[in-house]
Amino acid sequence: MDESRYLPMKAWAEDEQPRERLLQQGAVALSLNELFAILLRSGVGGESALDLARRILADCHNDLNELARCGVRELMNKYKGVGLAKAASIVAAMEIGRRRRMEMAAASPVVTCSRDAYEYVKSFIADLDHEEFWVVGLAVSGRIKGCECVSAGGIDGTVVDVRVLFRRVLEMKAANIIVAHNHPGGGEMRPSRQDEQVTRKIHEAGKLLDINLFDHIIVGVNHYYSFADEGKIG
Repeated sequence: MDESRYLPMKAWAEDEQPRERLLQQGAVALSLNELFAILLRSGVGGESALDLARRILADCHNDLNELARCGVRELMNKYKGVGLAKAASIVAAMEIGRRRRMEMAAASPVVTCSRDAYEYVKSFIADLDHEEFWVVGLAVSGRIKGCECVSAGGIDGTVVDVRVLFRRVLEMKAANIIVAHNHPGGGEMRPSRQDEQVTRKIHEAGKLLDINLFDHIIVGVNHYYSFADEGKIG
């Protein structure tokens, strides 16, 4: 058994301390638990930062997407030893990671199929704890010209104003569009009656403006539903 795990990090040999290992070997050499321990900075009540990191990550099945759905108050209430400072640091780190994914998605902005659309929009909405509705404007070539949230709601849904949506699309000067919304918590991906109704409204409004609805994507953390793939556009 590794005796070092029962000692505070400051008492460990220098090369065993996560911060020291990061400096000596680089962040890539550290495990997820070690990286998270650096973020937490300290443990509590005889529990090291690494122990606390293990406990939190294990409870989230070592899934950062699951952890990202936790808010500050939830973390404080759920984990002994996590106060406001630690909880805020965790939430901030998850948000930084989400924004980095958004920048990476924007680096190759061409959409040719539903998978491309999903991989792009999931960076924005896959791990949210509430529902949001987004529109992506495309050139004829499939190059992304813009992407905006047009509605944000609660856990059970959001109301989409089609007039607002197309005002944003016209500002993008897009020839085609993709719309997308998430189902919080990675639940059922099948569309609701409301999802089907709003898709028809957007499709019909787009025809009047000569703007084609390329797809409507329902976004989950690791999977999605495509209206186009299921033959439900038009």
